[in-house]
Amino acid sequence: MSSSSKKKLRKEQDAAKLTEKQLSAQKEARKTSLYTIAFIVVMAIVLLTAIVVGVNQTITSKGVRERNTVAMTINDHKISNAELNYFYMDAVNNFYSSYGSYASFMGLDVTAPLDEQIFDEESGMTWADNFLGSAKDNAKAVYALADEAKAAGFTLSEEDQASVESNLSGLQLYASLYGYADGNAFLKAQYGNGANEESYRAYSELCALASSYRTHYSQSLTYTDEDLRSADSDNYNAYTYNTYYLAASRFLEGGTTDEEGNTTYTDEQRAAAVKAAEDAAKSLTGAQIATLADLDAAIAALSVNADTTASSSAHDSTLATAISATYADWVKDASRKEGDTTYVPSTTTSTDDDGNETTTTDGYYVIYYVGSSDNTFPLKNVRHILVGFEGDTTDSTTGSTTYSDEEKAAAKEKAEDLLNQWKNGDATEESFAALATENSTDTGSVENGGLYENIYPGQMVTAFNDWCYDESRKAGDTGIVETNYGYHVMYFVGDAQQNYRDYLITNDLRNVDMNEWYTNLVDNAATTDGSTRYIRTNLVLNRG
Repeated sequence: MSSSSKKKLRKEQDAAKLTEKQLSAQKEARKTSLYTIAFIVVMAIVLLTAIVVGVNQTITSKGVRERNTVAMTINDHKISNAELNYFYMDAVNNFYSSYGSYASFMGLDVTAPLDEQIFDEESGMTWADNFLGSAKDNAKAVYALADEAKAAGFTLSEEDQASVESNLSGLQLYASLYGYADGNAFLKAQYGNGANEESYRAYSELCALASSYRTHYSQSLTYTDEDLRSADSDNYNAYTYNTYYLAASRFLEGGTTDEEGNTTYTDEQRAAAVKAAEDAAKSLTGAQIATLADLDAAIAALSVNADTTASSSAHDSTLATAISATYADWVKDASRKEGDTTYVPSTTTSTDDDGNETTTTDGYYVIYYVGSSDNTFPLKNVRHILVGFEGDTTDSTTGSTTYSDEEKAAAKEKAEDLLNQWKNGDATEESFAALATENSTDTGSVENGGLYENIYPGQMVTAFNDWCYDESRKAGDTGIVETNYGYHVMYFVGDAQQNYRDYLITNDLRNVDMNEWYTNLVDNAATTDGSTRYIRTNLVLNRG
C-alpha cells in the first residue's frame, strides 16, 4: 500500500456506528486482560501480593486510570483516555466495517496486535499509530465544531436528540444479544475500561452537535445571482453520448508461450494488433452509423465479439468535468450534432531511467454523440405520503430484506385508499399535506406535510425521480409510485424557482467556502498531547 494511499485512508476514517459484524469480530479482543498472580512460599507475601493485585484489578475494572489520565487537550477541554478511546475505537470500527475481510489487501493483519504492524515504512508508523492519529484528528474536529456551535447558541433539534436517544436505547439490545449484563458492560467490552452509558451519551451528543452544526452552517451560506454568474462556466453543461472501447490486446495473434503459461509477443505482432483495433474502431464510425441501434449492431457483428452480447455504454447528462480527457474536447465541441461519431486512441506514456518517454497505444474509444443540455431546467417540488412495507424477511447471511407479495399488496391497497380519500375530500395541496402528516412513514418529511423542495436529478430513488421529472408533469398531478421503501402517494407541487445549473454552481461555491471555514476552524483549535498509555493500541481485531 503506497504512502499516498495510506494518507488518503487516514482521511476516510471518521467516526462510525458499531455493526454486528464488527462486534462479533472484536468481542474477544476487548475483554479485560487478567493479571497473573505468582505463588509465593511465604504466606505474608502471598497475602500482600493478592491484596495489591486485587486493588489494581478494581482500579482497572472501574476505569479510574482511563478516566483520570489526560490523553490530549483541545482548547479548554481535557480529553481523558476513556474519552479518546471512543474516537479511537470508532476509527478502528469504521475501517473494519469498510474493509473487513479485505483488510489484508490494505496491509493489515487482523490476527496480530495493531501496535506490532507497520503502517508506513518510511516513518515507522504502526497501524495503532494510524488509528490513534485519526482519533485525535476526529476529536479535534468534533470539539472545535461543538465549541463553535455553543458559541453561536446552536442546540440539537428534537429530531437529532431523538436520533441520539434511539442509538442509546439500542445498547440494552446489543448487550443482551452478545451476552452482557447491561449497557455499561457492553460499552466496556467495546470501548475499554472507563466507558459507560453516561460518558457514551455525552460522546454521542457531542458528535451529533458537531455534525448538526456543520450542516446548519453549510445551509446558511447563500449566494446572489451576481455570485452565481461570476462562477458560471461551460463546466456546468451536460452531455449525452455513448462509447465503446476496443482494447488492442483483444486483437493479438501468435505469440510465444513458455512453460509457465506466460505469452509474449513481438513488436510486429503488437503493432498488428493496434492496427486491427483501429480498423475495427473505424468500422464503427462514419455514414454507415446513423443511429445508436446501428452502432450496437455493428459492435455485435465484430469478429472479436462473436458469441457475446457486446454493446455501447451510455453516458447520460454527464457534466463537462466528468467526461474522460481522452475524448472530452471532441464531445464538448460547439459544432457537435446528434449522430456524430469518431474514434480516438487511448494511450499510456512511460519514462525510462534516462528520461526518454515512450507512448503506447492501448486501444481505441468509439464515441457516438447524442446531445447536450445547459442544465437550466427547474428543480422540482413535490409532496408524498410513504406507505412503508410492513413485515419482512431478513436473510441471515446477506442481511438483505425482502417482502412477500401479500405484504406489498397490503401497502399498495393502503396507498390507493389514501389517494382516494384525498380525491373524495377537498383535493387541495393543504389537504394532501394534512394527510401526509397523519399517515406518512417517511420521517424525513412527515413533519413538513410530506414536502420535498428543490429536488435535483438523481437525488431520489429512480422511480420517485422519474415521476417528478416526467416531461408531462404539471402542478396538481397525483399518482402512486413503488420503490424499495414502499408505495409513495405523490402530489406534484410544481417547478422550483431555482434551476439545476444554479444549484450546481451554488453547491460548488458552498463546498469551497465550507472547506475553508472548516479547515480554519479546526486548524485554529489549540491541542496539546498528553499520555495515551491506556488506549488499546495492542488490540487484535480478530482472534479467530
